[in-house]
Amino acid sequence: MPEIINVYCDESCHLEHDHQPVMALGALSCPLDHARAATERIREIKVRHGLAPRAEVKWTKLSPGNKALYLDLLDYFFDTDFLNFRCLLASKADSRQGEFAQTHDDWYYKMYFTMLQMILDPHACFRIYLDIKDTRNASKVRHLHAVLANSMYDFSRAIVTRIQSVRSHDVDLLQVADILVGALSAANRGGVESSAKREFIERMRARSGYSLTRTTLLREKKINIFYWQGAR
Repeated sequence: MPEIINVYCDESCHLEHDHQPVMALGALSCPLDHARAATERIREIKVRHGLAPRAEVKWTKLSPGNKALYLDLLDYFFDTDFLNFRCLLASKADSRQGEFAQTHDDWYYKMYFTMLQMILDPHACFRIYLDIKDTRNASKVRHLHAVLANSMYDFSRAIVTRIQSVRSHDVDLLQVADILVGALSAANRGGVESSAKREFIERMRARSGYSLTRTTLLREKKINIFYWQGAR
């Protein structure tokens, strides 16, 4: 029976008119067999730092007062062999929508497939979970599943067996994905005012061995970064 992999996806600065120059799409992958143990460990870390086990953590909540919690979560990610993260960073200026007769949504879904294609394996099954962010989530799920199925000739949907919208408040691994996407997005925007967030980014650089602002080695698994650039 093929291995089942859960993939927890989040995004930052993905809206067309949010006045942010770089979009970040990220995916945290975890084998289904390890997902429960990972969730329990994340909740143990929260409790050790004085939070309720089901309290939500996310990039926007990182502050000097809870910095140690977030650094411990980051270290847990790096110290855990079965957790891996892939992120695509793309300059919106490079989408060249008018020239290629594509909308921002068209480009967005192409970028999502580009981000996920390095994770998806025809010899495994994948369940993809997206954070609910707006009222368009149902159509986003349908469209993304169709794009992935067509691009991978997965018409029976045997590779990507499920794409589902969930609330990050209820899914601890999705919260970790949010933190990693937020850190990479901030690192590539620059001008991070929060000292706690700057320290988190520096720890992420040190643990990964990468600058976080350039494409990593193609076969990098733990922190795989692809900086997409449109045709010049």
